[in-house]
Amino acid sequence: MKGPLFYSKILLFGEYGIIKDSKGLSIPYSFYNGALKKDAHPSEEAINSNKSLKRFAAHIQDIDENIARFDYARLLEDVNSGMYFDSSIPQGYGVGSSGALVAALYDKYAFDKITVLENLTREKLLKLKTIFAAMESFFHGKSSGLDPLNSYLSIPILINSKDNIEATGIPAQEIEGKGAVFLIDSGIIGETAPMVSIFMEKMKQEGFRNMLKTQFIKHTDACVDDFLQGNVKSLFKNTKQLSKVVLNNFKPMIPKQFHDLWSKGIETNEYYLKLCGSGGGGYILGFTEDIQKAKQALSDYKLEVVYSF
Repeated sequence: MKGPLFYSKILLFGEYGIIKDSKGLSIPYSFYNGALKKDAHPSEEAINSNKSLKRFAAHIQDIDENIARFDYARLLEDVNSGMYFDSSIPQGYGVGSSGALVAALYDKYAFDKITVLENLTREKLLKLKTIFAAMESFFHGKSSGLDPLNSYLSIPILINSKDNIEATGIPAQEIEGKGAVFLIDSGIIGETAPMVSIFMEKMKQEGFRNMLKTQFIKHTDACVDDFLQGNVKSLFKNTKQLSKVVLNNFKPMIPKQFHDLWSKGIETNEYYLKLCGSGGGGYILGFTEDIQKAKQALSDYKLEVVYSF
């Protein structure tokens, strides 16, 4: 048995801001993926995955039937016969490892499921997001449901606000283009829950709330608009501002060894860094107008290009 593949995702813009109604833009990243599987001779990794699936299945049984109904008997039967999630998506890296698993289980076991082939109205997208948030809360305590939504639909998602999301198109990549969005591996596994706790604690300060509205959300929204309109010049101007705001106000979410690299990018304009997901480790997202210059400046790290301008 092998189920369909579900991809990882990258939240290009909107980390933390979408909690407070900023815009956001999330794109599928097919380099990493996962699928439900059964093997006659499972590896140790498969056995561990199966154990955590058992715990997750119990959580799914507790989901309110008014939110979603699942074929729990079939899920339990499959889990008890060794089903696991075979995934290349790194965990704790901000690219949606739990989101892909949630999408795979919804796809296989949900009753009355909303499919990708339907006319995806705003109501249907919000309903899916609510279901996925309830499922994914098992992993993070609180989830927006966006990661699984992106993985399930495999199309870019534009977040206008909490209650206003839509499937969107993004400009076609310039495969020979010099500009790029890239990932850097921090070499540290990040955990979402503690980072979100730090953010919620900071939100109690009026100065931080004010900065979020007047700077962070302002530049995030501008970046989303620039990216979707293909306005590259303005995009890099706004990404630089966003990178500065994050360095000045989200230091605990940036691994210490990246603080100097972060400010060096802003000073030299060779690249701009930003958080990928909640931060604290995992991947760091980079934007550059010249990928060769960025590679030289960051020669100690392997850069993975995810989009070319």
